[in-house]
Amino acid sequence: MKEIIPGIFHWTTPHPRIQVDVSSYYLKDAGVLIDPLVPAAGLDAFPGPPRDIVLTNRHHYRDSGRIAKQYGCTIWCVESGLHEFTHGEEVRPFAFGDSLPGNMTAIEISVICPDETALHIPVGAGAMAVGDGVVRMEEGPLGFVPDEYIGDDPDSIKKGLRASYGRLLEWDFDHLLLAHGRPWVGGGKKALREFAAA
Repeated sequence: MKEIIPGIFHWTTPHPRIQVDVSSYYLKDAGVLIDPLVPAAGLDAFPGPPRDIVLTNRHHYRDSGRIAKQYGCTIWCVESGLHEFTHGEEVRPFAFGDSLPGNMTAIEISVICPDETALHIPVGAGAMAVGDGVVRMEEGPLGFVPDEYIGDDPDSIKKGLRASYGRLLEWDFDHLLLAHGRPWVGGGKKALREFAAA
């Protein structure tokens, strides 16, 4: 676990289903986790007790239940994704445009799935957390997941995602926090602008 931006911590953990490392984040001052898997060092690794968990889409519930049981966290997912939680998971809904814990704002991405959400985080120069619509491998550029995972009409979905991400450029941010891939610390907005315009 590393503090990549003052007050924002990042770590990767192998996803138990897809068997690749995925990213999770913790906003220390707000006590908010984003798309969390438990760190390798365990539940005591957080630099302070988490109070809330916010998901960028319903598929990123990950270890939220385990963490919430330990700390009494509230778990948040956009209302259009609540149908996923049919096994007693306690998840509170939010709507696109809502203000969330940590003064984050939920922004609609949709396209790849109806509940795909970006989170604007007003910390320092600003950060934007994104889910499954865009990925980054190592130090490379932003890209899409392989076509077999993107939907029935990959070209149309990619066009729609570029348009959705283009609308994020109206917000103030310099850092891009990816659920899949290395976060872009400094220059994240520029990278997203180039991706959206490609």
